Amino acid sequence: MTFTKTTEQDSNHNHLEKMTINELLTHMNSEDQTVPLAVEKAIPQIEKLIEQIVAKLKDGGRLFYIGAGTSGRLGILDASECPPTFGVSHDLVIGLIAGGDIAIRKAVEFAEDSTTQGWKDLQEFNISKKDVVIGIAASGTTPYVIAALEQCNSKEMITGCITCNKNSPLSHVSQYPIEVVVGPEFVTGSSRMKAGTAQKLVLNMITTSTMIKLNKVKGNKMVDMQLSNNKLVDRGIKMLVKELDITFEEAQSLLEKHKNVRTAIQNYNHGN
Repeated sequence: MTFTKTTEQDSNHNHLEKMTINELLTHMNSEDQTVPLAVEKAIPQIEKLIEQIVAKLKDGGRLFYIGAGTSGRLGILDASECPPTFGVSHDLVIGLIAGGDIAIRKAVEFAEDSTTQGWKDLQEFNISKKDVVIGIAASGTTPYVIAALEQCNSKEMITGCITCNKNSPLSHVSQYPIEVVVGPEFVTGSSRMKAGTAQKLVLNMITTSTMIKLNKVKGNKMVDMQLSNNKLVDRGIKMLVKELDITFEEAQSLLEKHKNVRTAIQNYNHGN
């Protein structure tokens, strides 16, 4: 099977500097509209990986994302949003980036080229066969990610990947590859654009579906969310009003007492 870096092929558009702002926006938007369709084609692959993740997390395992550059940042973003959204611990979903935390804000030169550091970074968390590791790389060629997954495979861990090219080296070392082929970028090779959008959509699907299957959502509500600001407290109160058919004041008092929407519902139903 041939491997072609479609993410680095020439853009479908040329002479960008001669376009008006409206033309730039219109063409970018036109390209972006192809991304959800590319994700749709990958749903069977995404489903298979999520089934593995749910099983491992139910058994006490964790989910790791590992990537470089934009891909690494997107993994960290998704991981960091799980505790406030679903009320899980910060060590359930963990994002790692080549170059360490400093690389979240500032590119670290050649960090992605290391074939040893990825596994070292994972070992810092005492990774084991109970865990799942997903490599994220738009091109599917990042040495930091590929080498880390090879080590995980040798230790009998579940591995997956999110890439935007078919038959990439990363896909070949992943037990559950997800390939979202978005084609050439608007700015040639700028994989933070369509490829980054595709990766974010897939990451949303992975953690949201996983958390729903771990019973972190009731109906369609985030009943385990952390009440970390006034907006979320107000949302929690309104959830209780609707769920329990009580007044705003009663719901407010209930939430102040129990500090959690799910706990408040359970205690109210048991007369507490």
